Amino acid sequence: MSTEMEVVSVLQYLDNKSILVIGAAGFLANIFVEKILRVAPNVKKLYLLLRASNEKSATQRFKDEILRKDLYRVLKEKYDPNLNQLTSEKVTVVNGDVSLEDLGLQDTNLEHEMIHQVDAIVNLAATTRFDERYDIALGINTLGVLNVLDFAKRCAKVNIFVQVSTAYVCGEKSGLIMETPYRMGETLNGTTGLDINHEKKLVEEKLDQLRVTEASPETITQTMKDMGLTRARTYGWPNTYVFTKAMGEMIVGAKRGNLPLVLIRPSIITSTIKEPFPGWTEGIRTIDTLGVGYGKGRLTCFLGDLNAIADVMPADMVVNSMLVSMAAQAGKQKETIYHVGSSLRNPLKNEKLPQIAYHCFTTKPWTNKEGKLVRVRNIEILNSMASFHRYMAIHYLIPLKGLALLNIVFCKLLDNSLKDFHRKINFAFRLVDLYQPYLFFRGVFDDTNTVKLQGIVLKTEAETEMFYFDPKTINWDEYFVNIHVPGLVKYVF
Repeated sequence: MSTEMEVVSVLQYLDNKSILVIGAAGFLANIFVEKILRVAPNVKKLYLLLRASNEKSATQRFKDEILRKDLYRVLKEKYDPNLNQLTSEKVTVVNGDVSLEDLGLQDTNLEHEMIHQVDAIVNLAATTRFDERYDIALGINTLGVLNVLDFAKRCAKVNIFVQVSTAYVCGEKSGLIMETPYRMGETLNGTTGLDINHEKKLVEEKLDQLRVTEASPETITQTMKDMGLTRARTYGWPNTYVFTKAMGEMIVGAKRGNLPLVLIRPSIITSTIKEPFPGWTEGIRTIDTLGVGYGKGRLTCFLGDLNAIADVMPADMVVNSMLVSMAAQAGKQKETIYHVGSSLRNPLKNEKLPQIAYHCFTTKPWTNKEGKLVRVRNIEILNSMASFHRYMAIHYLIPLKGLALLNIVFCKLLDNSLKDFHRKINFAFRLVDLYQPYLFFRGVFDDTNTVKLQGIVLKTEAETEMFYFDPKTINWDEYFVNIHVPGLVKYVF
């Protein structure tokens, strides 16, 4: 049997290991931590990096913000009443900030302990807003990776570094997208001159300039958001998020030395399909903005190519692939990239989404705060940007002109409603501008490495059941109707 197909036991790998989790407050990080605490009681330690004013408030933040989540209810039932004992033994909360050198660590004893104890580092820190301020996105998604890597190199025992990226670092490529790395300075449109240090300098210069002119906080925020989109589009990426994540990949690939590296590139992450229970989700994630808007009766049209594939992956499957990749690659001095998605093995067409949404919200309409049932209509499909502009002109821009005329007639009595209307329209255009690359996305993610990974999970009943991540096992209708949409309604609406 070739070494490629050796079998690994994830539980054995986790035995007596200390793992540093960066960005521990995030959606995926929470599921990752919960899973380890629930299935691997012999894990030695989870160090969770959280931003807070000091260690004590970091620990408090873990107890108040994280452990209170419904996500932890299965763990609570399992360990009741000893959950506090379990977490105080297994979890050490570390106050720090990924965008600072040395991760902004203040407690030198704790820093010393980690340097000698940590076996694995998992970087889940990210800002996922498409139009995040450029200084913030660069600080977390790009330079943050370098800060984590520098820390990893100081650690005596670390033999695996997991960087969670996104499949969409490919920008708007179409066709089969391979699990290949981005080399330093590589761009999507062939424009030369991408240099991360230069980007950092541009940000510092722009911020200085804004301070000198005493710009308002709102102006600074807007300027930095626009700068991010401009820089991203200069080099062929559609938004600040995927651009800064791609640069983060470049940094870790170029500077890892011989540190074993796993790059996880998940597609669109959705609610859990199975564990700790089906339907756990949090915050409005990419694709759900549309579902929530529709269920609440605010969204009347769906913009997108109905034949394009929506690549979604339940969060627990993404976490399982991370855990198996750690066990498989620990100690191997290479970089391995895993696309964790469904577009190749079990494609879900966009056309399914409006149908499912209509079915869900007509059979079980949402009840708003006033206790009224919201009735949804069959959604109008706009399958091109031209049809979107037509739709907006008829439904909004022409009425807006009418409203502006009325406002003049009524001596500006309608100023507020006019502003409100304007804001809503600008919001719609901005959303479409940001989401459009994904609504017409024509790529399919090759997942050869990920499929190989499925083959090396120890084939004991327990581990096969425990570390599932095969997208072929998903029935999309059942998942959306019985799991995902009810989860959204419960946790997000």
